[in-house]
Amino acid sequence: MKRVVVTGLGTINPLGSNVKEFWSNITTGKSAVSKVTHFDATHFRTQVACEVKNFDPLRYLDKSEIKRSDLFTQYALYSAAQAMEDANIDLSTIDPFDFGVIWGTGQGGMQTFENEVEKYASNKHNPRFNPFFIPKLLVNMASGLISIKFGLQGINYTPVSACATGNSAIMDAFNYIRLGKAKAFITGGSEAGITPASFGGFAALKAMTTRNNDPQTASRPFDKDRDGFVMGEGGAALILEEYEHAKARGAKIYAELAGAAMTADAYHITSPHPEGIGASKAMLLALEEAGIKAEELDYINLHATSTPIGDLSEINAVSRVFGQSERLHASSTKSMIGHLLGAAGAIEAIICIKAINDNIVPPTINMVEPDPEIPQNIPIVFNQALNKEIKTAMSNAFGFGGHNSTIVFREL
Repeated sequence: MKRVVVTGLGTINPLGSNVKEFWSNITTGKSAVSKVTHFDATHFRTQVACEVKNFDPLRYLDKSEIKRSDLFTQYALYSAAQAMEDANIDLSTIDPFDFGVIWGTGQGGMQTFENEVEKYASNKHNPRFNPFFIPKLLVNMASGLISIKFGLQGINYTPVSACATGNSAIMDAFNYIRLGKAKAFITGGSEAGITPASFGGFAALKAMTTRNNDPQTASRPFDKDRDGFVMGEGGAALILEEYEHAKARGAKIYAELAGAAMTADAYHITSPHPEGIGASKAMLLALEEAGIKAEELDYINLHATSTPIGDLSEINAVSRVFGQSERLHASSTKSMIGHLLGAAGAIEAIICIKAINDNIVPPTINMVEPDPEIPQNIPIVFNQALNKEIKTAMSNAFGFGGHNSTIVFREL
């Protein structure tokens, strides 16, 4: 099997318009949660979110790209352009059929869909639809437009596994490179779901917080008073490259992607298995593939979204896999950035990579009183970042439908 490394990173998210800005804010414990401004949420059960503010797509997109794309695709193009710039790949030296795009999203063009349906509903006797309606709506359009932008003609598609999607996309790209089917991929995920219908749907599930009067502390994984997740948006891109190819061109290598695994709970449409059986199996399989023993792992970026059931299910699964660990530390960065749904795995992969590069465990903020049911054998970093040597890091992402995904990075 070929080895796979990360040679480029890019992001646009509620805590930064690039990786440097984002990492600075995430390691200092800054919260991105505020009152919703994308639409009037006054009468909604939940009224807070982690929005991307002051987004300027013209930094990386031209006007025609903006006109024909939904916001989730604009976040994708923006992140991908940053990552390509960071990787410094001379495309003229690579066969375009050796360079692919696998890009994830959970919902696709939700705002486009809502806008067109509302327009039709207001004038059914003279229906007029935007000619870009379907292309903007399609979940695969981000991967398609990324390939068009850079002339990449290799493997190109979009996996969807709800909130596990970001990891699914990264895992697929990883496996194609290992099998020799490609030299490099742009991979990651994006989401732009802070829209009335999407937001209202999650609120109706009672999955989101109602801590509307104190937005900054609304996302509080593992705190006894947590009451649901905070929706986020944005995108994150990674350039994955075959190791020998990256080395030959003198690429800057951030880390090696060493292992990945997916399992299913086969339990419930929205709730995780209470004992975390599927989640623990995914972690074990990813470690096995990476050739890393449980006692050798340094950091886990937890999926923990701040829901009462989900946080405990995951930490129980982690406890089952790692037992009493003196080396491992864990944290949930969703306490600061919220839950980016289909993009969560991608942005949290960047966090794991930066943690390895800078030897910093970002904190889980807003911890006031720990849930007494949290097992004590896995140290969770609360409220302030921890400086420690990090050679190996794991990222978990789980999705509605019982999807479990785990990826593992290590220092090269």
